[in-house]
Amino acid sequence: MTMIKKILNVFRPKPLADSVVIKPIAKTRDFDVNTHPQPEADKWTLSEFVVKTLVPIVGVHPYPLDELLLMCSTLNYFRPDLIVEWGTHYGASARVFFEAAQFLSIKTEIHSADLPLDVAHVENLQDQNMRGHLVKGKPVHLHFGDGLVVVQNLMEEKQPRLPLIFLDGDHAYETVQRELNILKEIAPRAVVLAHDTFYQKESSNYNIGP
Repeated sequence: MTMIKKILNVFRPKPLADSVVIKPIAKTRDFDVNTHPQPEADKWTLSEFVVKTLVPIVGVHPYPLDELLLMCSTLNYFRPDLIVEWGTHYGASARVFFEAAQFLSIKTEIHSADLPLDVAHVENLQDQNMRGHLVKGKPVHLHFGDGLVVVQNLMEEKQPRLPLIFLDGDHAYETVQRELNILKEIAPRAVVLAHDTFYQKESSNYNIGP
């Protein structure tokens, strides 16, 4: 019986100590743990960052834990010098990128584009005090207009080494396909992430895409 208790104790999960200190990941690619060409990241360190820093700020909606981890891992691996996203809304994704870049010591500019005020769309916030409120006071550049136009202008102006583009617009299949095809032309070296790449139920009333 004593031996069984010892064995069970070995496999019993231990709670995280409150005194755990999360240190920024090294600027070098020490997080590459093997020579395989596919991206890898230190998911233990990033998981603690997501749970302890990001979730208290942005929650888990619309980005659940696995998506938050993917967003952070992408920054960790590619270390972009320019981040452009569209679909600002409350500014959740822009705040994720800002906090992750700070944590990972990545010097990058963050730009977020949203629909013009006079465009009718289910995703267009009518309360302008709430638009981008999660990044107010942060060095995030907010734009109104077509995300592709914003990207093209920034590519010409900034000449980034490696941009990251995050698509979180109206999510319709035809729209996203068009955006991806145009991005190939105006930002061929960009790393691209797309949100909502799954089929939703009709009851969602929008974003049935994917």
